[in-house]
Amino acid sequence: MHSGCVILGQTILRYKVPYNIFNAINGIYEKNFNSLNKVNDFLAGKIEKEHSLYYDGNDVTEDKMRPHNLLPTNVFNYLLRAFQNYMKFILVRNYKLHLDSVWVNEMKENEYNPNHIHRGASFIGLSSVMILKLPSTFGKEYSNSDNPQNGKLQLLGSSSGQFAKVDYQPPTELGDLYIFPYDMRHCVYPFNGTKEIRRTLAANCDIWHDQILDRGMV
Repeated sequence: MHSGCVILGQTILRYKVPYNIFNAINGIYEKNFNSLNKVNDFLAGKIEKEHSLYYDGNDVTEDKMRPHNLLPTNVFNYLLRAFQNYMKFILVRNYKLHLDSVWVNEMKENEYNPNHIHRGASFIGLSSVMILKLPSTFGKEYSNSDNPQNGKLQLLGSSSGQFAKVDYQPPTELGDLYIFPYDMRHCVYPFNGTKEIRRTLAANCDIWHDQILDRGMV
């Protein structure tokens, strides 16, 4: 199911999202935008437009978000299958899985997502970035234009030592989906010179598993 793999001490898997899933998510977001829950207060991003499509977390009180679901069954099931495929790839067999939250970040020029990690109802889990829309240009690189950084997603691994590969900037394309662990630090750099937007979907999936039972299994 996945179409690429990068190891930074932890595993990053790349998927190509089917067109009907990609198109459905963009359509749901655009059709329902005016009624979507804003989630800026719960996220690290320095982004004006951050809106939720799904939430089923445990921290549900009067001053926090209430459960909701705008995802059609095919989109919900696709996300679950992708997370299950990741767990199969890393050879974890004994686990419970729970989709915690799904939201959309829509960045305009000069907005950015600082270095951060994710969590859901569990501290252990998987997060993801799906590329829904990209600007035709990320603008002027103020130096070292031969190594562009504007608008880039960067993932930072937990490995260390000489010759260790510790960071990755994926060549993001429309329909790409990247899945990685909750505690893998990541960020998105700002871009400039355009009124177009960079739209991504993020999904958090809680994982409960017995690390003793899974130890040494291949």
